[in-house]
Amino acid sequence: MIVTESLLMKKMHDDTRILDAATLAHLQDWVGKTETLSDELVAAPVRGLAATLDRDDAAPVAGTTLLPPLWHWLYFLPQHRHGEIGPDGHAKRGGFLPPVPLPRRMWAGGRLRWLPQNPLRVGDAVRRVSRIEAVTHKPGRSGDLLFVLVRHEVHNDAGLALTEEHDIVYRTAAQPGDPASPSTAAQRGAPWQREIVPDDVLLFRYSALTFNGHRIHYDRRYVTEVERYPGLIVHGPLIATLLLDLVRRNAPQASVTGFDFKAVRPTFDLNPFRLNGQPSADGKLVQLWAQDHEGWLTMQGTAELA
Repeated sequence: MIVTESLLMKKMHDDTRILDAATLAHLQDWVGKTETLSDELVAAPVRGLAATLDRDDAAPVAGTTLLPPLWHWLYFLPQHRHGEIGPDGHAKRGGFLPPVPLPRRMWAGGRLRWLPQNPLRVGDAVRRVSRIEAVTHKPGRSGDLLFVLVRHEVHNDAGLALTEEHDIVYRTAAQPGDPASPSTAAQRGAPWQREIVPDDVLLFRYSALTFNGHRIHYDRRYVTEVERYPGLIVHGPLIATLLLDLVRRNAPQASVTGFDFKAVRPTFDLNPFRLNGQPSADGKLVQLWAQDHEGWLTMQGTAELA
């Protein structure tokens, strides 16, 4: 069936109803649900992401090349059949993640810990065990918010290599007259800085590498007319990856053992944005943040180094 734009808009706005007690109770049934996926850390996506991030890395070698931090997001990708895709380009609601009846879905942040004694390497056979830890409802300034906390554990043949807590937020559709999100000015004068131009090609390549069909990253008509954002949205995971790439560029001998990050404000493809890093005096921590062209904070995080 062909879905016209007008029908799509109607469907998305019909889904903005307030979450009632019965719906919330149903969504809570997903807490404790688990999923196990297997994959192989093949070299091709590593080469692709290095090119996308404008890195001149040596060709990855199976069994030798360490997988850079956050590059495990190139694997365990959702590969739903086309008939299973919803109107926003994601898989239809339900399955492992709860069927949240709110149209806007974003990556809100995460907390990751790498085990330095068991690093992930290109060529590893890996297994990811995921569990829904919490489903939490919060009232927002412009409607309901629903947070889903997912915990992942990534194992290779030697055992546990990485733990990750992943925060997903679902929001109601934007409406005329919604209050503007509060803005926080980004810190100035960081010793590490890099400017990024988030053009269509960068967003397309990252979507392709992560098999991310979410239309907010490539469909300008959809993102402006249906979800009512001003432009294409730069992927939160891409910004987080760029922040840790800033560490790799400025402290190439350091090993990242932990990373906590939080998305503060959407970043759009309409203007360049800046990455910033401030290492601690002892070199064990790096405060990281991204800011938009107006100087507003868009993402903040802390990297732990060894």
